[in-house]
Amino acid sequence: MSAAPQRNARAKETEAKSAAFAQAKRLAPHLAVRIGSTPATTFRGNPDIFGRLVEDHDHHRALIAMVEETTGDSEDRRMLFAELTREMQSHAAAEEQALWSSVLRKPETTDDGRHAVAEHYQIDKLIEELEEIDMASSAWLRRFDALKEKYLHHLREEEQEQFVAAEKHLNDADLRHMKSVFERRKTEEKAAQ
Repeated sequence: MSAAPQRNARAKETEAKSAAFAQAKRLAPHLAVRIGSTPATTFRGNPDIFGRLVEDHDHHRALIAMVEETTGDSEDRRMLFAELTREMQSHAAAEEQALWSSVLRKPETTDDGRHAVAEHYQIDKLIEELEEIDMASSAWLRRFDALKEKYLHHLREEEQEQFVAAEKHLNDADLRHMKSVFERRKTEEKAAQ
């Protein structure tokens, strides 16, 4: 890739990441969004389903970082954790219907689909545990750190391995349909919460 297309690709990635962070920032503008670097992915800023999923992932990374900026059983922590939970759960349900249900039907990618869905279940269990623990306690902070590590690991795998493998077995019509299904299902899930 020559210099100009590389600059355009980097600009597109930066713009996409900034938009996801700004969306989280609107919830608590006084809190910092210190996420450090994000995993390299060819999908950030792309208009297809994978780009849309990475957009959500970046939003979730920002929310996690903002929760880490809070202390005790504060209004900010409660509000940001509730939003993070709604976002993660609606995203997972929509992703499973839009992407992983199709990927599971293809022998070449079945294992990736199973692995992703199993990790969604493990993440849901960590969220349930956190909902039962006093937010001001050190136990809550330890479990939140476990959720963060598990979730960031999950996102890295999806963006760097599973999406790459799945994309090889999908055509443009599949990608458009999946994005449409994802958007509809995520909206429904968030409205139902």
